[in-house]
Amino acid sequence: MEYLNELNPVQKEAVENYTGPSLVIAGAGSGKTRVLTYRIAHLLNQGVRPYSVLALTFTNKAAREMKDRIANVVGQEQAQSLWMGTFHSIFSRILRYEAEHLGFDSNFTIYDTQDSRNLYRAIIKEMQLDDKVYKPNEVQNRISSAKNNLVTSAAYANNAKAQKADAEARKPRISEIYSRYSQRCKQANAMDFDDLLLQTNILFRDFPEILAKYQDKFKYVLVDEYQDTNYAQYLIVKKLAEQHKNVCVVGDDAQSIYSFRGAKIENILNFRNDYPNYQLYKLEQNYRSTQNIVNAANSIIHKNKGQIQKESFSDNEEGDKIKIVKALTDHEEGYLITNDIFETRMRSHCAYQDFAILYRTNAQSRIFEESLRKLNLPYKIYGGLSFYQRKEIKDLLAYCRMAVNPHDEEAIKRVINYPKRGIGATTIAKLQDAASQNVLSMWDIICGLHERPYGLNAGTISKIAKFTNLIKGFQAQLATETAFDLANNIANSTGIIKELYNDRSPEGVSRHENIQELLNGIQEFTQNALEEGRELHLPNFLEDVALLTDQDNEKDEDRDKVTLMTIHSAKGLEFPYLYIVGLEEELFPSQMATSTQQELEEERRLFYVALTRAEKKATLSFAKSRYKWGNMSYPRPSRFIREIDERFVEYTYEQEPEFSGNGRDNYQSTTEFEVPNSPSRFQQKRSFSAKPKLNQPVSRIKQSSNQNVDPNFTPSDPDSIQPGMVVEHQRFGKGKVLQLEGSKPNIKATVFFKTVGQKQLLLKFAKLKIVG
Repeated sequence: MEYLNELNPVQKEAVENYTGPSLVIAGAGSGKTRVLTYRIAHLLNQGVRPYSVLALTFTNKAAREMKDRIANVVGQEQAQSLWMGTFHSIFSRILRYEAEHLGFDSNFTIYDTQDSRNLYRAIIKEMQLDDKVYKPNEVQNRISSAKNNLVTSAAYANNAKAQKADAEARKPRISEIYSRYSQRCKQANAMDFDDLLLQTNILFRDFPEILAKYQDKFKYVLVDEYQDTNYAQYLIVKKLAEQHKNVCVVGDDAQSIYSFRGAKIENILNFRNDYPNYQLYKLEQNYRSTQNIVNAANSIIHKNKGQIQKESFSDNEEGDKIKIVKALTDHEEGYLITNDIFETRMRSHCAYQDFAILYRTNAQSRIFEESLRKLNLPYKIYGGLSFYQRKEIKDLLAYCRMAVNPHDEEAIKRVINYPKRGIGATTIAKLQDAASQNVLSMWDIICGLHERPYGLNAGTISKIAKFTNLIKGFQAQLATETAFDLANNIANSTGIIKELYNDRSPEGVSRHENIQELLNGIQEFTQNALEEGRELHLPNFLEDVALLTDQDNEKDEDRDKVTLMTIHSAKGLEFPYLYIVGLEEELFPSQMATSTQQELEEERRLFYVALTRAEKKATLSFAKSRYKWGNMSYPRPSRFIREIDERFVEYTYEQEPEFSGNGRDNYQSTTEFEVPNSPSRFQQKRSFSAKPKLNQPVSRIKQSSNQNVDPNFTPSDPDSIQPGMVVEHQRFGKGKVLQLEGSKPNIKATVFFKTVGQKQLLLKFAKLKIVG
């Protein structure tokens, strides 16, 4: 049993004491996987039959890695006989054995998310409901949440709170949709992912003899990432472990960050209530990070009240203090971070893959992508597409491309029926055939349908005519509107913004934020072009984007690259050099997650997860100004920065009295299910009252010029600016005037800024302040 020599005293104790209920609290970088793996291996070495061991994970990758490690200790045959896998894979296996008890055949189909959504869409259509009110994804999320809390369609129909909430949300027929959906799945011999957990609970509830069989079979139950379990998963584990009570759960309440998926931190916090005679093992030694990073993380997480107390420590080197970086703008933040990556890599002779930039929302990647490209640093977007490759971005840009070049066939096919206007795939196929046969562009065909309809009826031709008139309207504005004004008009006129805003699922919110970020980028392009005397129309922006998003150097995904990712995606990973960016109130913590103590504590846990990804060096950054929906905003630094013990941080600037306030926003839960015998309550369907009205343009340069000016910033008279002077620009910071050229009123200044290099600015627009 040489593997026991690889463990520290607490790890060894948790591995060897394998009977009875055990709670292993595993801090970040504390060797959680090793303990869980060796505990199972030790069980098998003590003569426990592998088929009597049930080990549940949250990813197939984790299950495969653990199985491989176990095989190295006890042999391949025993490892393969374990019941080890994800919750869904294990319980689908059980359901196939027992399907007939539930009225299914053993060969039932498992619907993925898209299969499920398509069925909801079909049912909504059959019921002749307005799919703008009953959006399939919103209906799906609502019913999914009910299932995860073991609320069946029948129970949902009898749940007064659910019915009232649906009525208030103008969706009173969700109950009927749920009932029809369940019936159709049964007829199709199909289950979706939520059904795998719901039906397993029903199986164990309605057939006690089957429950008893599996209780007897699984003498040892082990669960990884227990803090991420939802109510349905919690109840299955509790039922299966009821007979032998040899249950071991491993996790860290300080890393519980998935409540939006239904995870309940109460499951791990209340483990001692479920098993009063439990053994507690705290893995507190962090093998990943420097002492300074571990101590800083401790100082943050101790601010949370709802937690199991532990004191993580590290025997690694003390390490550098955490660097706090202030940027004047979000653009400068991108420059400062990417420049630091460039310099650190050159100085330390490390690889690009040693660096990671973590952000709260996907939309933040744009500025860092652009900054990395300018320095020619390779990067990859982890767990998502490059910003300009995301569907919602490509949709809006396709409309912009059509305004510039309506003959762009790919753009036509992408948006002719998005947002939906009743032009189906059959019609699009006919238009494509007509274009091919007549050697014309699709645009030529659709513009001439009134003369030659190609077999299309009058109603379809009318819908296509509305689309062509929409595009022609955008074309008419090309020469007169700025890139931002026209793109903003397109986003609103086409209904894209409204479509995304009404989707309040986490995915929908993210897509909505990405459109906001694209408009921020177009506003920034327009403002720069205005100040520099360049063309500021949409064709010029699209040309810039086309060059910026050239994919020639990104085909080999395996090569050495800087990693960009959301903090949620970073859980379980580690990087020698880490940058956590956008640490501003209403961004991180999110404005959507500060209305209750519980929400704020989850945001703090998210920050703790982010910081503990760092091995050698961590840098935190925030911007003093940031575009939001085309308007300049002036956020406050995040409260999380000031919550770090100052012994462990190094400020790269003189602190100001800006570290104040709690950044609360108007946010409230409006719907609540009471779940029988649930250790907590289930909340769903949130309302956000702080968003702008989206039937109005986000911003127009000529309307919002005053909003883009810091009231404390007073520009100097342009006539007083001379070569050699030090001036300040609101976004570029301080710079030196190198020369002036031209005559009034179009004098152009060449200014060298430390943050962005040399710029040529028209003095009448640039608004420079003389500072030296």
